[in-house]
Amino acid sequence: MTDLENDVEVPRFFLCPISLEIMKDPVTLSTGITYDRDSIEKWLFSQKNDVCPVTKQVVVDIELTPNHTLRRLIQSWCTINASSGIERFPTPRLPISRTEIVKLLKDSKSPQLQMKSLKRLKTIVMENEKNRRLMESVSAADYLASILTTGAGEVSGDDGFVSTEAEEALRILYHLKLSPTGLKSLFGKTENFVVTLTRVMQRATSFESRAYAVMLLKSMFEVAEPIQVTSLNTQFFTELLHILVDQISQKATKAALKLLISVCPWGRNRIKAAEAGVVPVLIDTLLDTTEKRLTEMIMIVLDQLCQSAEGRADLLKHGGGLPVVSKKIFRVSSITSERAVRILYSVAMFSGNARVLEEMVQLGVVGKLFLVLQVDCGSKMKEKAKEILKMHSRVWKKSSCIPNDLISAYPS
Repeated sequence: MTDLENDVEVPRFFLCPISLEIMKDPVTLSTGITYDRDSIEKWLFSQKNDVCPVTKQVVVDIELTPNHTLRRLIQSWCTINASSGIERFPTPRLPISRTEIVKLLKDSKSPQLQMKSLKRLKTIVMENEKNRRLMESVSAADYLASILTTGAGEVSGDDGFVSTEAEEALRILYHLKLSPTGLKSLFGKTENFVVTLTRVMQRATSFESRAYAVMLLKSMFEVAEPIQVTSLNTQFFTELLHILVDQISQKATKAALKLLISVCPWGRNRIKAAEAGVVPVLIDTLLDTTEKRLTEMIMIVLDQLCQSAEGRADLLKHGGGLPVVSKKIFRVSSITSERAVRILYSVAMFSGNARVLEEMVQLGVVGKLFLVLQVDCGSKMKEKAKEILKMHSRVWKKSSCIPNDLISAYPS
């Protein structure tokens, strides 16, 4: 409250219960309490609260109803007290209403009005968090998913391209930033919404639309049920591979990696990812990047894939596979080092034939494992390194590259 307002007695019901300032745009919540719009929107949407600040009731209906009567009373009071330095607040511009959004969504189903409606919806969704939550509350995702599915070929036929309207619907759907419940509901849209987004990754001509598709999929699989993770087709992994190869953007690359991390704990998915050719692409990326988080994510995925015979075979087939994994130990972060040792463990345990074991010596991998035992690092990492050395100590004892006193400390 300003100094001028301190000299004038302000009616208590003119004050917002949150800010304790005179309300410029009073709105009433579904609980019956009136707040200043700016304060209650920050409370609900920016600070992610779901209860009424005064009554502590859960707010089910997020639409805010303008309290025109109270606003006019406040404006009149400001005018009367103008001589005391009180400024009259201008009448606020009415925000978008639930009714207007519903009409735009219905219009978006009409071929004549579709693009115009979608462009208006995009403007609304980009404006603020309140609009996004309002759009979600009126099932905007249903309308947008339907337009996207039709425009990506699943309904209209296998025409090999994604329509402009579908790309616009995807853009809006991504920027809606759906709640976990909203994201889960996308799995049930149309026949298979994951297939729709896979088609977008495959067919969209713009990098932007492909990026939106993979980023939306990443968000969906963060809240997915096991049944949804285990029913993925091979094309899904092929398109993730293309996202990685094309290097659309850092965001898209990281989203693709996070997706792989989410789905590859399941053995069937590891095999599908390896068969799609993910491992050599990850190794090539690992050889080229110096970015810490990107390296960590790649190592996590490689660790998952090397738990399958197909993944290990691809790692060993790549000339840079073992060297780059070994090199990352102690070079990036503890996460990277731990994953590197886990990968080497999988190789030594399940693919450790004579040729591979000799290669591990020649490339300095065995020497790096000894280093793990000598420096201060995680106990699990040390234990894995010790197990690898014990596992093949008989073979490595014969190597002139490794001092006998070191290898003899780890008898088989």
